[in-house]
Amino acid sequence: MTEAIRIHNTGGPEVMSWEEVTLAAPGPGEALVRQHYVGVNFVDVYHRRGVYKLPLPSGLGSEAAGVVEAVGPGVTDFQPGDRVACGTGPVGAYAEARVVPADRLVRLPDDIDDRTAACIMLKGLTAQYLLLQTTQIEPGDTILMHAAAGGVGQIACQWAKHLGATVIGTVGSDEKVALARANGCDHVIVYTRENFVERVHEITGRRGVRVVYDGVGKDTFAGSLDCLQPRGLLVMFGQSSGVVPPFDFGVLSVKGSLYVTRPTLGTYAATPEALRRMAGDLFAVVRSGAVRILPPQQFSLREAGAAHAALEARATTGSIVLVA
Repeated sequence: MTEAIRIHNTGGPEVMSWEEVTLAAPGPGEALVRQHYVGVNFVDVYHRRGVYKLPLPSGLGSEAAGVVEAVGPGVTDFQPGDRVACGTGPVGAYAEARVVPADRLVRLPDDIDDRTAACIMLKGLTAQYLLLQTTQIEPGDTILMHAAAGGVGQIACQWAKHLGATVIGTVGSDEKVALARANGCDHVIVYTRENFVERVHEITGRRGVRVVYDGVGKDTFAGSLDCLQPRGLLVMFGQSSGVVPPFDFGVLSVKGSLYVTRPTLGTYAATPEALRRMAGDLFAVVRSGAVRILPPQQFSLREAGAAHAALEARATTGSIVLVA
């Protein structure tokens, strides 16, 4: 037996319950992982609310770090005692231990500790595909990153700066300006009191930016299009403010032959080879110091509901981890 957070209905943080669960022995291609730290991400909120449907009852979360305790038949890449992390695995990471497909695991290098790994697997791998695969950021590019003080934003802004980009970030309060600047932003816009479209055009001399990275969704979508230069790219990788309503694709031609994409980490890291290559890129920029990971906000695993409440209230900066 082990204990885990489960939901039987969708709704607010109150639907999350702490329960005993039975773990089966790992089957073919699986590994049993004892988890030390679990990452909290906004996609977990979407699952809890029912925005992204899960078969119920269900666990929550996909990001964690710990140690392999047992492996099933056919698993040769890992053995008991290996330190591992997961950021793209099946939902159910809010648990003291769980059985996961071994091809979703990444071996942790000695100089990446478990807590850091639980902060960066989902968010850092997201930054990797945003900056290096959805489009390749090049020296001289100017980009706009919404929610620059958030978990993905802090990593992606530092990484984009390392790649030679000029980084414009938006934040929700004056208190987050210094944090965004410290994490790679050349310019910071407080969108709650500034018109971010006007400010982007002021900063860029009316040229606009080549890429907008938007994980906010409904509240920023239209303005994000207006920040792009002709043939610019809008990367919609989240929807923390709600789902973008249907729109007329003719708008893209009128605004300058624009591109819009809605990528997911699951697609980019679909194979073990792609996952481990992406993790290698991430570990390299963290190891070099090009991307610094600030200490996360911590809650006990039992307090996952409180962590969700803080995240939804936008009362957090950077990463949140649950201590298992």
